[in-house]
Amino acid sequence: MNSIAELNEIHWLVELLQNVDVGMVVLDRDYKVQIWNGFMENHSGLLPSQVKGKSLLECFPELDKAWFDRKAAMVFTLKSRAFMTWQQKPYLLRFNNYRPITGTAEHMFQNVTLFPLTGLSGEVTHMAMLIYDMTDSALASQGGH
Repeated sequence: MNSIAELNEIHWLVELLQNVDVGMVVLDRDYKVQIWNGFMENHSGLLPSQVKGKSLLECFPELDKAWFDRKAAMVFTLKSRAFMTWQQKPYLLRFNNYRPITGTAEHMFQNVTLFPLTGLSGEVTHMAMLIYDMTDSALASQGGH
């Protein structure tokens, strides 16, 4: 593969990351934000430049630190995935519900997946966090539709 093709591929991956309808965040071991995609920007109101290098706990002081510490320990120590469903905890980060059809919800219901990211040495150096908007499903199961 030539370098132009490789650059195009990287460009597409970055575009995909920015435009996918799922929140994507990469955190280091101190929970400092390394990557913050367009979904996160749109729903939190925080630009990547405002959160990059800052602790997620600093950006979202309402975040349940004890819960998050337990889940992150599974990821960093056991190198395994950790999950949260909206049935267990309605949301990890409180985002407003923005959908006109499901406008009756006060906030976005979320499913969250955390998984380890290894460096070139094979050690887990970072954790990825995916946030899925489950508001439609939550309201449907609660009889909201």
